[in-house]
Amino acid sequence: MPEYGILFSFCAQQTRVMEALRTRIEASVLAISRPPGSPDFRFPKGDPGLFGPDSASWLVHSDFTAMLIGGVSALLLQMLHPLALSGVWDHSTFQQDMLGRLRRTAQFIAGTTFGSRADAENLIAKVKKIHTQVRGVAPDGRAYAADDPALLTWVHAAETSSFLRAYLRYRDPSLPLAKQDQYLDEISRIAIALGAIEVPRTVVQLEQYLQDTRPQLHCDARTLKTLELVLNAPAPHPLAQPWTRLMMRAGVDLLPDWAQQQLGVTALRPWQQAGLLRAVGVAARPIRWAVRNSSAQLARERVDNLSGC
Repeated sequence: MPEYGILFSFCAQQTRVMEALRTRIEASVLAISRPPGSPDFRFPKGDPGLFGPDSASWLVHSDFTAMLIGGVSALLLQMLHPLALSGVWDHSTFQQDMLGRLRRTAQFIAGTTFGSRADAENLIAKVKKIHTQVRGVAPDGRAYAADDPALLTWVHAAETSSFLRAYLRYRDPSLPLAKQDQYLDEISRIAIALGAIEVPRTVVQLEQYLQDTRPQLHCDARTLKTLELVLNAPAPHPLAQPWTRLMMRAGVDLLPDWAQQQLGVTALRPWQQAGLLRAVGVAARPIRWAVRNSSAQLARERVDNLSGC
């Protein structure tokens, strides 16, 4: 009957529209999380990489929204350390290309987490080589070096604490403490391979480390400029600007209370935090629906393909 033909045509058109939307959203996500030059996560077949699909690292690092929020928060936390701030300020294009820095960081994290063992080790070797060239003198007169073992530990601790906090807040608040400890223990291998020392491997150790490091942290004009850049970060596409602003604000809110105080940020009230949590949850749904070829998904196929032969 004609009515069925019209209905079928309408449904087919809607399917095409939704598929086009899904493809566009996924392309925007992958432009950040897997930029050009990233490893091919599909090969070699059967290679579990440094951690494997059953690891806590694959679990925590698999959600794009939580990782982006955690990455923003990690950057702000790292920049409270005067020597880490000087290294970034003097030797990177962060001020002119914040998205580029996020892409490079995402590429390293994805590659070392989900890439093959060889790809992960190559990325670590590449970053170690870059670190040997990052040296200078901070405004307070102290010399700094990106391969300073203690500084590497700070950068790692700020990063992993932020990723874990973001996962707990925006993906799975019920993640058992044992699994959180497993994540920190696993991911410490990356920091140690880069040259870090005395790396925290449990939640208790990490919290103690952050508290012990607080006297070394300081907020100056460059730190505040970093905050300004984050809050006004450009979106990969004009239509994504509201979504980007939401993610940036969630990253600031994720910071520990004492870090927000140092940055002069007015902490959100409980009802505002609840609203932010709901807003991020809504914003994350289309991302999780659209992405079918994430680094984690391709890596899982790489491992599963061999086991299914």
